[in-house]
Amino acid sequence: MNNKNKMSGLSLLLALSSVVMIASGVQAEANEQTVEAYANIGAGIALGLAGIGTGLSQGPIGAAAVGMIAEDSSKFVNGLIFTALPETIVLFGFLALFLL
Repeated sequence: MNNKNKMSGLSLLLALSSVVMIASGVQAEANEQTVEAYANIGAGIALGLAGIGTGLSQGPIGAAAVGMIAEDSSKFVNGLIFTALPETIVLFGFLALFLL
């Protein structure tokens, strides 16, 4: 893992921890609107992180699939399946979005 990836992960962790600190510092009474707002924030974070994870995983998989197809064109279906497989991660994010 290079320094750029470490720094982007560290900045993401810092941003998420600051959101948590701000949310915990807000003194609001727990009514229906507050609970619904936190559920919507949680669903949005789940979908966003699922999309980021899918994007990070599809890059190397797509590059490897193109190389595999360039060497042997009969393996197109395998490359297509391996490229589409990380898309299921986003489906889990959509599931969390609709359940919350």
